Amino acid sequence: MKFILAPDKYKGSLTGREFCKTVAQGIYKVFPKAKVLNMPLADGGDGTIDVVADYLNASKLSVKVKDPLFREITTQYLLSSNGQTAFIEMSEASGYKLLKKSEMNCMHTTTLGTGEMILDALERGAQTILLGIGGSATNDGGMGMARALGYSFLDVKGNELKPVGRNLEKVGEIRQNNVHPKLFKAKVQVACDVNNPFYGENGAAKIYGAQKGASKEDIEFLDEGLKSFSEILKTSFDIDVQKIPGSGAAGGVGGGAVVFLNAELVSGVDLIMQLANFDEALQGADWVITGEGQLDGQTFSGKTISGVIRSAKKQKVPVAAFCGSVDVNIDKMQEMGLDYAVSILNKIGNLDDAKASTVENLRLASYNFANLVKLGKG
Repeated sequence: MKFILAPDKYKGSLTGREFCKTVAQGIYKVFPKAKVLNMPLADGGDGTIDVVADYLNASKLSVKVKDPLFREITTQYLLSSNGQTAFIEMSEASGYKLLKKSEMNCMHTTTLGTGEMILDALERGAQTILLGIGGSATNDGGMGMARALGYSFLDVKGNELKPVGRNLEKVGEIRQNNVHPKLFKAKVQVACDVNNPFYGENGAAKIYGAQKGASKEDIEFLDEGLKSFSEILKTSFDIDVQKIPGSGAAGGVGGGAVVFLNAELVSGVDLIMQLANFDEALQGADWVITGEGQLDGQTFSGKTISGVIRSAKKQKVPVAAFCGSVDVNIDKMQEMGLDYAVSILNKIGNLDDAKASTVENLRLASYNFANLVKLGKG
């Protein structure tokens, strides 16, 4: 028997690696000679850097950059052993996790530090940049990121603007004469799993601004700023970011990356599966076992499980999901393409109790599942 273990993390209780180790223990109790491949995955959000490290055979490099409020911090990104590929998590420099709740206000935050990480990777010789943009604290349209790479943003009087959300509406000219020459030689892929446009009712500011500390008035101001900025981008680069699905991701970094980095927006989980050679590993597999904290109606919105199912079905490999909780009905399970799904919870309790019992419950769930598989082969 060949099992592929391809989970996301259980946020707050179990990493993908820990999931794989625990599930393997349950399987081996029933199939001691089984071939079990541990392939933890992620969707490009927070924590993806730890998953990617193994697949890139990469090491973490430290670099000093600016945080969302322009304070100097030391952060890390990944560089592959051959120095050709860098994986950068935007949240490590421009994420809300770096701010106190009282500091959250995307009118005043910047993506400058993300650009500084990209710059460092380019100067070290990286030719491929993989950028995860989950967990941002910003709404600057990628202006800060671009500023770090040599772009200049001027108002109508020729004064250089601070690259923050509140200044989007003031941009009258974008200068490109000092852009780092290595940028245009690099291939840039951005893990992006939302389809939000740059501005408007479903745009960056109106959908995500409130959770980044913006007031109702701020949100309207930022939305108008993004609309104005998009017109400048169209005039300067002949690219209409509003027409690019996902351009509103991470406060407009999705669109900004396309314009300033000549980037391609790709599914986060597809990008990670590509790095893991997941489709190749699937060959000859009897089951794929995946999982995440909660299986619900949002699971198919670019989440890890959706990508796993999509790839497995192409090779007609059945998929089982072990999740902390399962909030879908039979019809939804069939629509997803899941062959087996189970909540690992064994008793009624609070969230803390559930987290404390995660390993024990997951091991039992995998053991029971393996027994069912064995009976089915009997």
